Amino acid sequence: MKRPEIGRAGRARAAILSLLICTAAVAADGELKPPRKIPTADLAAQSTFTDLTLSPDGTMLLGRVHTEGKAGLAIHHLTDKTPLKVLAGPGKGEVRWYRWAGNGRVLISVIQTVPWGDDEASMTRLVSYDLSTGEAMFIGRRDEGLEGDDVLYVDKSGGWILLSLQKSVYDYPSVYRVDLATGKMAQVVGQRPDVLEWYADDDGVVRAGIGFEMESWGMVYRKTATENFHRLPRVKYGDEEGELDILRFVEGSDDGYVLDNKETGRYALYHYNFATKQRGELVYRSETNDITDFDMGTDGKLRAVWFTDDRDRVAWFDENMKTRQTEIDGAIKGNENWITSLSDDEKAMLVWTGASNDPGKFYVYRPEYGRMNFIYQVNDKLKPSELAPSRYVHYTARDGLEIPAYLTLPVGRPAKNLPLIVLPHGGPYYVRDKPDYDPEVQFLANRGYAVLQPNYRGSEGYGKAFYEKGEGQWGRSMQDDLDDGMDWLAHDGVIDPKRTCIVGGSYGGYAALWGATRNPERYRCAASFAGVSDLGRQLKYQLDFRISRRYRKDWRRIVQGGPNIDTKPLSPLYTIDRLKVPVLLMHGDDDQTVPYRQSKLYADALAKAGKTNEFYTLAGEGHGFSNSANLKAWLDRLDAFLAKYNPAD
Repeated sequence: MKRPEIGRAGRARAAILSLLICTAAVAADGELKPPRKIPTADLAAQSTFTDLTLSPDGTMLLGRVHTEGKAGLAIHHLTDKTPLKVLAGPGKGEVRWYRWAGNGRVLISVIQTVPWGDDEASMTRLVSYDLSTGEAMFIGRRDEGLEGDDVLYVDKSGGWILLSLQKSVYDYPSVYRVDLATGKMAQVVGQRPDVLEWYADDDGVVRAGIGFEMESWGMVYRKTATENFHRLPRVKYGDEEGELDILRFVEGSDDGYVLDNKETGRYALYHYNFATKQRGELVYRSETNDITDFDMGTDGKLRAVWFTDDRDRVAWFDENMKTRQTEIDGAIKGNENWITSLSDDEKAMLVWTGASNDPGKFYVYRPEYGRMNFIYQVNDKLKPSELAPSRYVHYTARDGLEIPAYLTLPVGRPAKNLPLIVLPHGGPYYVRDKPDYDPEVQFLANRGYAVLQPNYRGSEGYGKAFYEKGEGQWGRSMQDDLDDGMDWLAHDGVIDPKRTCIVGGSYGGYAALWGATRNPERYRCAASFAGVSDLGRQLKYQLDFRISRRYRKDWRRIVQGGPNIDTKPLSPLYTIDRLKVPVLLMHGDDDQTVPYRQSKLYADALAKAGKTNEFYTLAGEGHGFSNSANLKAWLDRLDAFLAKYNPAD
């Protein structure tokens, strides 16, 4: 029997009612009692070894390591009890990503800030690390362009890779075959003025290239390595052909798979013929959200698709993996259980299990033995019973758009007249909040605040129309969505609108500063970690700024709202005269994503204008928290700041 539909307003009221019922039930059980005030050291505690991935043979784990206040990479051998083998650090810069290249080598992407004209820009470079010798080697050309980590293919044995890069900043990208033992490079595909991104198949053959112009995109394609590329007709953005994302090819065939959004505006998985540029049958779609990724086996068959609705989901097509997922879910009930990495022979699987109120645990599952070995607990200082679960909610923005969000209410307190923290995510595009464990959310809830995390317009995964409503809306409608969430909670009496602050990091830091500047009557204070204060400066810094890998349009127009729009009226740095509430700033001085100067210039201007503010520098920190001490420092400063300007009690 089909469940009756509930309108937007009805769903919002139902969500609030469910929260009140839940709280009332707790009160009836005599448990309406706030938990202990969890020390920030416990909330900030990070596992020594995080973000793990299994080696191809399943005998080693590669991950980030946090030792002596510094972040790096390390190897852990599962077959013996030897200590972590720490890899040489990347020097100046931050590790952007890393992956195995066979069992004896690791590829590491490093991002760093470099001088660019009269200002700065972000640059990526690729490093190959040999486990047997402990030597790191730069991969690339000395005079290459800013992007140096676009790896198209990695040989399974770790012998070679395909790397796309510009010979210089003035060139279009070419593709090189790189010998990882020697670093020697041989060009396999030359540059073309109509290609900005190259794609290879699972046999290491460059099969296609895509180029983007102001109003359209085009593709060049070939079936085999011996053929010449031929150009397919260009397609205008937003026309009836839809937009393609994530191309994958069946080796030696014109067939493959793509994500396409033509039918519903949401990306779904389809068969695709690259020779004719014809989309085939629908393979899989979500009724509510974009498909975000998919995987193929070496046999060309589909293995899995991933998407996020109220939480991350996977749909396995591979029967073996579907069985393994069922086994794991049967053994660990009530949590999200994810196979995060597996060996090439699928005899070893890294499994994470956790929830929004549980940092989680890692296991290695070996199906042939029916055994799941515990690896480590992410944070053994916290108890899920003391932490607050996050709930998926929706509310209606002032223009009628439905905004999804996560609401976290403090444990042991009535859901009535609570102080509120609006916590917008970073990005802002190609990012969204999820119900993952977040130490900042749990800290705020533990201190007695309701926490609202809006997936404002432009957030990832909600389809083309939702995304496009965020174009040109930095500081405009995207900001309205945050304010409207506050009004929704106030209307139902859950929060006290006179006790609201706004807090965020990166773009969320911008939104916090701008919210307090634009609407000081709404917020009692604002706190920004690594936030943007000068929008124009940030756009200039990120020359390769990809607003979204899905909706490829002119990025300045998407952010600014047009090609010649002045960003100063939307920048906190140039509108300080409108600021009337206290501001907390913290920034790492080695941030390679949002330069430290974004906060330093703003803090200096605040001091000059006599505005109430606190500014703290994290020496050597990047765009995040590389160790527990720095996260604790942020929570401590935030704790004292909120207690002074927006106390929960």
